[in-house]
Amino acid sequence: MRKLKEKAEELGKGGFEFAFVMDNLKEERERGVTIDLAHKKFETPKFEFTIIDAPGHKDFIKNMITGASQADVAILVVAAAEGAMAQTKEHIMLCRTLGVGQMGVAVNKMDTIQYDEAKFNKVKGEIEGILKTVGYKDIPFIPVSSLHGENIVKKSDKMSWYKGPTLLEQFDLFKVPEKPVHLPLRLPIQDVYNITGIGTVPVGKVETGIMKVNDKVIIVPAREGKGVVGEVKTIEMHHEQITQAEPGDNVGFSVRGIGIKDIARGDVLGHVSSPPTVVEEFTAQIVILNHPTVLTVGYTPVFHIHTAQIACRITELVKKLNPATGETLQDHPDMLKNGDAAIVKVKPAKPLVIERQKDIPHMARFAIRDAGSTVAAGFCIDYVAKK
Repeated sequence: MRKLKEKAEELGKGGFEFAFVMDNLKEERERGVTIDLAHKKFETPKFEFTIIDAPGHKDFIKNMITGASQADVAILVVAAAEGAMAQTKEHIMLCRTLGVGQMGVAVNKMDTIQYDEAKFNKVKGEIEGILKTVGYKDIPFIPVSSLHGENIVKKSDKMSWYKGPTLLEQFDLFKVPEKPVHLPLRLPIQDVYNITGIGTVPVGKVETGIMKVNDKVIIVPAREGKGVVGEVKTIEMHHEQITQAEPGDNVGFSVRGIGIKDIARGDVLGHVSSPPTVVEEFTAQIVILNHPTVLTVGYTPVFHIHTAQIACRITELVKKLNPATGETLQDHPDMLKNGDAAIVKVKPAKPLVIERQKDIPHMARFAIRDAGSTVAAGFCIDYVAKK
């Protein structure tokens, strides 16, 4: 921490030493913003967490999506003096879409508003309004000043009006999500490294199923969509060797028979006995969140599905639905606008792994982005598998 403090001061960023724990890139430190994701092990009295530091800045939302797609719980950090920013709503929406079931809100920098309860309540009211619209209920709000350590680990005497848990205590109040170990193995690749003496090391989070050492695995759509087959040699989590990885585990693993050029971010690993589904087209239920005009057939935005980011064309607007009840309002509408829910057919520009919501929900969800904002969100209900 002392070294980081010196580094922060030298860059004219005093107080940023805490951010530098997770922001390791030179550019992140110079600009004072998080750009890429960082993962770190973090233990509380009750649980062992993997903390994923995801960027809040609107320019790097695609990295935030990758982070959110791997998370079980989110802590939304809001500045007390500023309240909801433009991207706050987008972050909440994306967490909901990507299946982050639990959330807490840390209202930070309480020192800048003199620890005032009324101002805290104003921010709380504003954020609660957004949370309700996307369907989050009973979300805890914790007033904190991270830089001064108020309400982080120890109860703050500057906010005696607040009776709830500290941030650290809140971590232990979250529930462990059920692990879908009975579903087929699915592990979306987040990055691939080449490590001297070990070889190709893919990294990612197990979404469903169990991966064990010596398992025969296939990674698809890899190598022109044909997929590559290998055998798991070793699995590592937080620099410790483990013999098996379960849902929720963020792991690196080495595989016999697979080279670094064979696979990339967005490919998905499964067992040879039940490979992930590669589709050439799929049917999805979507909701339009933020399209500048109207959405019509032929529209080709970028779909963010697990760790894949692929341009897909909307080939058919099948029907418009009532967002609240799901009943059909109109067959084959000409266009869709903000707030509409619909069933559409989608053709990816290249092979892509996605599963049906009813089979493997963890692999069915996606966000649709275009020109720097999230246009829509949805999930896959059916597909045409690639031959």
